[in-house]
Amino acid sequence: MSTVTRLAWILPLPAFLASAAPAWAQSPPPTPVPFQQALQKAADDLFGKASLTDRQIDLVIDPLIDAASGSQSTATRSMQQTLIEIARKSYPRFAIRAFDSETLARKPVVLVGTFTAVNNSGVADGPKDAYRICLTLADLKSNSVVSKGVARAQIEGVDVTPTPFYRESPLWAQDPATSAYVKTCQGTKLGEAIDPAYVERLTANALVNDGILAYESQHFREALAYYRAARKLPGGEQHRVRIGTYLAASKLARRDDMVDAFGDLVDYGLGTNQLMVKLLFKPGTTQFIDDPRITEPYPMWLSQIATHARQKGACLEVVGHTSHTGLPQVNERLSTLRAQFVMDLLLTGAPENRSRIIATGRGFKENLIGTGKDDSSDALDRRVEFKVIGC
Repeated sequence: MSTVTRLAWILPLPAFLASAAPAWAQSPPPTPVPFQQALQKAADDLFGKASLTDRQIDLVIDPLIDAASGSQSTATRSMQQTLIEIARKSYPRFAIRAFDSETLARKPVVLVGTFTAVNNSGVADGPKDAYRICLTLADLKSNSVVSKGVARAQIEGVDVTPTPFYRESPLWAQDPATSAYVKTCQGTKLGEAIDPAYVERLTANALVNDGILAYESQHFREALAYYRAARKLPGGEQHRVRIGTYLAASKLARRDDMVDAFGDLVDYGLGTNQLMVKLLFKPGTTQFIDDPRITEPYPMWLSQIATHARQKGACLEVVGHTSHTGLPQVNERLSTLRAQFVMDLLLTGAPENRSRIIATGRGFKENLIGTGKDDSSDALDRRVEFKVIGC
């Protein structure tokens, strides 16, 4: 055992009527179909029904993401390539262009998409038994949403392993840039204006994407340059930029830059009260995994968290989480023990801070991913969270 909405396209009923609505008035859940079939359906709706009159349309793709974590995965990367192939073969008026500042200056159509594990029947705490595909075309010239495509895919045979940048990220926090992306895809209707918070960040997003690709190609100096350039742009103060700076400095063995970058991540997390760190434990234990390549920076991470919390005069709640496997009561107990273990490490050398830190466990009550695969795809469910609380 290890630690780590349904959006219905129906008219909403008033709260006092919804619970009393007869069974015949409620839409049945959609039927998930095989992944490639679901993607083809969503793509055909997206490209075939687009409200655009131009004979040729410049199209850029802002890389698809998992809406729950904001990460790219093997699945989202393959979806992007398939969408390019579908457009070129069946919808040639869409000319695929590079996602860069030069193309964005011409105000193209931007494709955004999310791929998210859901409970197909909409049960809040139910198992994630399907993937929801959401595709949206946003026309920068008219500043409006011009097409949508949605589908449900079966969960079997889908590889949602995060790409190296996201897999190696040390922590997670809610990022306004990611929230604006998800809102543009999932929270808009045909004809509505594009979220201005998303448009503001587009040029920075393009540089961040360049940095991610450079990092995953092991061009770490180039990646670092992209992140630093992105941070200077409007909307460039993104969590992904901070993560990329840390990861690139780590790969370049720049110890001081690495520590400073992680401290920057900690300050951001503490400031937003969302500092979720991926500390990996052996299954069923309170000991970290036996892989020094992964655990080597853990002491530095914890030292930076303790130092920055102390500098801010903050009291912390250390919260353990587990993935969605095993008995709830066992997971709650294990997550609490792991939180206590991390708390003890934070107090090493500074026992006087004991009154400023508490440890609790949530089991799998607050999963972000919720698939229960117990691999790198749901590592965020096996996280330790640091929350600022009243002293």
